[in-house]
Parts: sequence; structure tokens; C-alpha cells
Amino acid sequence: MKCADTLDVRDVDESSINIDPIQVGGRLTADAMKAIISYGDGYSVCDHCRKPFRLDQIKTPPIDQFHRDLATFVNMDVARVVPGARRGFQAVADTYVQKGDPVIITALSHYTEVLSVERQGGVLLEIPKNGKNIITADAAAEKIEAVSREFSRSPSLLFIDHFDYQFGNEHEVKGIIKVARQYDIPVLYNGAYTVGIMEVDGKGMGADFVVGSGHKSMAAPAPSGMLATTRERAEEVFRTTKAKTDVTMRTFGVKEVEMMGCTLMGVTLIGMMASFPHVRERVKNWETELKNGNIVVEALRSIDGTEIKSEYPRRHTLTRVDTTRSFDVVAQTHKKRGFFLSSGLKSRGIAGIITGATRVWKYNTYGMTTKQAEYVAKAFTDIAEENGLSVS
Repeated sequence: MKCADTLDVRDVDESSINIDPIQVGGRLTADAMKAIISYGDGYSVCDHCRKPFRLDQIKTPPIDQFHRDLATFVNMDVARVVPGARRGFQAVADTYVQKGDPVIITALSHYTEVLSVERQGGVLLEIPKNGKNIITADAAAEKIEAVSREFSRSPSLLFIDHFDYQFGNEHEVKGIIKVARQYDIPVLYNGAYTVGIMEVDGKGMGADFVVGSGHKSMAAPAPSGMLATTRERAEEVFRTTKAKTDVTMRTFGVKEVEMMGCTLMGVTLIGMMASFPHVRERVKNWETELKNGNIVVEALRSIDGTEIKSEYPRRHTLTRVDTTRSFDVVAQTHKKRGFFLSSGLKSRGIAGIITGATRVWKYNTYGMTTKQAEYVAKAFTDIAEENGLSVS
């Protein structure tokens, strides 16, 4: 089936149980699906834009209230919607990082955090992970102290991911932020894998900035995200333009420099808004999500030779698994080679595993019902047994 010309209909989430590690938290709600049809035109949310012509001040639809709700949602003072978490990183880095400034990231930081610093000419300095792939407060303290001595000043900014994208491991965020506070370092909390799927308390953690991803964890279209901050920092990162042109003498009112004026003008914003009431409720169900996720984890652990590379017991639904000594052993002699696993899952209505992957791969169980989790768990053990692997 085609939805237009050469564009195939996409029905992954309708026809399958999707366990793609980056897709499950961004599945749209039914309300968002309906809303984006109505607001699909490019500048659809601008029908009732009035002076001073700024996105966060539009009252119909209630975009102004949505911004206030977003800030409250993560317990911060001021929020803006941005085209993805990476644009939140960029806005903060542009504000605080200058060429040659030391900036603290971690050994598990996302590449977009790195790029946001690189474009400003900052010096990237990583907090190392420990043997369990965890970023600890002690390691952060050692790194910050070493960097401060080397540069004779404190780092300009620190990025910390609550749960990283490689392992889905939880890091010592509160402790790390506490250390950074002692050096007066602004801290950006990367909630790409938390904001929208579990409760986040920005001020409670002591963060200066909370960044979330709409399309990764807030049931929103891409690219969408949010940047929230304290009232003090808002005056800096959301500064308004002071520019005046030399010939026409034009000025541009209350447009915010780091936001490049307005950000999400149509379908991305309205989809995010339509899903928000559901997102606000679903974060209360995180423990249920973990229980369902652990059903699949335990099934994989029961397959002889399979190793969960993420921290155990699991604290997130994103999990990294090593099947080099189980499914990959089968792949060496199977007629489909490494494709037998993704093929076996597909025949059972399960999608999202990288085609051909049988060594180290990731999956995410977020949004599954218990029945679905049990079905996926059985699918893995059945495929293992069918191919001669021992299941305990």
C-alpha cells in the first residue's frame, strides 16, 4: 500500500510489537494522530498569533499554557519547545561556552552533546565510567578537580545523562550535580530517556537545565523536544534580541536569540500538545513498565550464553544484550546467517531489532502490556530452543 506516490504506508506499530530502542517512547497517541491532521499545514498554529509575535505567547491554541505546564511537569520555572533535545543542548552551549572553555561531559554522553560543544570551540573533557558502565559522583569530583587545576578555572558547563543511550544505565545524577554546585558549574540534565516516561524533578536534583525529547519519550512527532530552566538561568539562555539594523533601523522585539525566534510552528508542536495529557499520566506507571521489561530480561537471561550488558537488576526499559555466545553461535551455521533472529521475531509479529544483529544489540519494552511482554519473552526462548540453544 502507498500513502502517496512512492511512499509506502508505515504500519510497524499497528501490525507488530515494536521493541526498537529509540521509537517506543515516541509512538503517537490517538489524540495526537487526530490533531496533526487538523494542524498539518506549516504555520497552522499561527492563525491567532498577535503582537508581540512569539510562539510561547499564543493563546489559541493554548500554547502559552502548554509552556507553563511543561515547566511544572519537570519542576522548573520556564520552558520552551525546541526541535529535538539536541537543539536544547545547542541553546545552552551557545549561551555558556566560548572557544577554549573546558566543558564536562561523560564517557557515555550522546554525540549531540559533543557537537553542541564542538561548534562553540569548547574543550571536551569526559568523566570516565566505572567497570559497571556507571558514571559516579566520585569520578565526577575527581574529573572536575583535575580540570579546574589544569585550566585554573571551573568548567563552563556540565552535561549529565540520567539514563544513557548505550546501556540504559542509571547514573549518580544527584551526587554529580551536588559536586558541580560546589564549583558553580551550570548543569544540563539530559532527560531524553526520562522526560515523558518517568517522573523528573529538575529542582529536586539541583539541575539548571532539563532537556527532554518529544519524539523519543513524549509521544510526539519529530523533531520536537523541550528545554526547561530556572528563572535565573532563563534570563540568560532565553535572552531577547538587542540587534538593530544600520539602514532600515529595524529591531525585532521579544524574539529570543537562542530560539531563533519561534521553534515548533505546526504539526510537531500540536502533536506534542495533544499527547501531553496522556504523557503526564503515564509517567506515574514507571514501576509497571519496569516489571514488564524484566519479564523479557529474565527470558533472555535464561538462554544459555546470553549476557545482559546493562546494569542488573534493570532500572530502565532500554536494555543492551550480548548474544555472541548464544544467537551468534547459531548464526555461524544457519542458512539465514545472522538474519535468522530478526526473521524469527518478524514471523511472530515482533519488530525493532536491527536486521541481522546477533552479537550485541539493544531493545526497549516501553509501552508493552504484561501480556505482550510475556509473548515477547516466549518468542525469544522459543527461537533459542528451536535452534538448539539451552534454556534454563
